[in-house]
Amino acid sequence: MKGGMRFTLKIWRQKDAGSEGRLETHEISGISPDTSFLEMLDLLNERLTLEGKDPVAFDHDCREGICGTCGLMINGKAHGAEPGTTVCQLHMRHFKDGETIVVEPWRAKAFPVMKDLIVDRCAFDKILQAGGYVSVRTGSAQEANAIRVPKDKADLSFDAASCIGCGACVAACPNAAAMLFVGAKISHLTLLPQGEPEREARVLALVKAMDEAGFGNCTNHGECAAACPKNISMEHISRLNREFIRASILLH
Repeated sequence: MKGGMRFTLKIWRQKDAGSEGRLETHEISGISPDTSFLEMLDLLNERLTLEGKDPVAFDHDCREGICGTCGLMINGKAHGAEPGTTVCQLHMRHFKDGETIVVEPWRAKAFPVMKDLIVDRCAFDKILQAGGYVSVRTGSAQEANAIRVPKDKADLSFDAASCIGCGACVAACPNAAAMLFVGAKISHLTLLPQGEPEREARVLALVKAMDEAGFGNCTNHGECAAACPKNISMEHISRLNREFIRASILLH
């Protein structure tokens, strides 16, 4: 597009966790359609820095859609309106020239805003620390076919393991529930033989940590799966519920 694209950005600005926030309006032009959303914010920040103003703070790292660090509400949708796409892989060609774009941080009690578009996602870390791993001794790496895993279970476990922990499921859910994230971790580990010894204790520990972190409960709205950039299925929430009931009966 000759001359590039032009946008009006309404960006959430908040000095720190204890301050009130507000939407701040910026005009930006000359943007290539092939520019990513975060690159567009970089260009805005370069201008703000040259003007002696505080640049917009936002999370980012790999910018390849695999690390789960980035996360923004764009026009009210987690990661924007493109399905199966992280915000770092979202390009400006998906917006209309001259469009007004509202950019906000994740909105959830368990994800408090730290500054501007950055939220504290340590609650996810606490959930994983509670049992999102295999702690039993497995020795050195074995030959690939030494432990046989049915293909259907291997495929389901692999799909669940593709979760990048970005938190879009929480931000999209009207209850700010983390059950898609926790369900993915349960499926990832429970479906494999290595995860069997800690099967019951793991699900009880993860659910307890999830509740203590202040996440809401799932009421099957389905927004979590719709917003997930890795297309994690709500099937994993069903498995989480089944595993929790099973563990509650066996261990109590």
